[in-house]
Amino acid sequence: MKQAPIGVFDSGYGGLTILKELVNRLPQYDYIYLGDNARAPYGTRSFDTVYHYTLDCVKWFFEQGCHLVILACNTASAKALRTIQQNDLPKIAPDKRVLGVIRPTTETIGRFSETKSVGILATSGTVASQSYPIEISKFFPDVKVYQEACPLLVPLIENNEADNSGADYFVKKYTGNLLKKGSDIDVVLLGCTHYPLIKKLIQDSLPSGIKIISQGEIVAESLADYLARHPEIEEKCSKTGSRQFFTTDSAVDFDNHGTQFFGEPVQSRHVDI
Repeated sequence: MKQAPIGVFDSGYGGLTILKELVNRLPQYDYIYLGDNARAPYGTRSFDTVYHYTLDCVKWFFEQGCHLVILACNTASAKALRTIQQNDLPKIAPDKRVLGVIRPTTETIGRFSETKSVGILATSGTVASQSYPIEISKFFPDVKVYQEACPLLVPLIENNEADNSGADYFVKKYTGNLLKKGSDIDVVLLGCTHYPLIKKLIQDSLPSGIKIISQGEIVAESLADYLARHPEIEEKCSKTGSRQFFTTDSAVDFDNHGTQFFGEPVQSRHVDI
């Protein structure tokens, strides 16, 4: 058994907000990050396409030696994770594990709401999957879940338009639509890993009593708990505190955008998948 880094995957840059929290919580581990930027965004693609793209990337991580891969992408977690866990892993890598970001979030989100009414802002793909309402109902059957698809937020963020009036207009539009669906919402989950970059904009568009929950800290705490409960996986994760970054598109572009998401400079390499 050879130790290897923990793999962290996203269709683009957003997963870097998850990786940032993983590093903050578990800095001793080595991490490999892969952004499938050449085929992003995943949010508007079909279930079958997202599944095949995600499986391609999971196999790439396995080729790098990774024993554990985190899908730090809500769309991939919603549209591909279960099939990969149930159908593919037993055939191609029964001793390896692939985890997502939706399950850890849904296990805890209900605890934040006093009105038992939760709003979710997410990509069209994540909303269409119904993953959040389905999973939340398993842990908090008394919690009402309202969703709003926000198809333009990711392009605005990735094109550095988040500080302009256009972003403000669409944030207000989406949050307004959400509150029309559930007037008693007291918690809003940012169901896309890009959205923490505009958290203040979203907060300012909501009534002051509504709490906003980002996934990064929840996922990091969940991973710490998972590794503590699964020593057979934990002992396979290398621990030198290294970080590696890869992208399927331009490394220069990834580094420029990635620094914004990760909060410190990143230096990536291009890979073909």
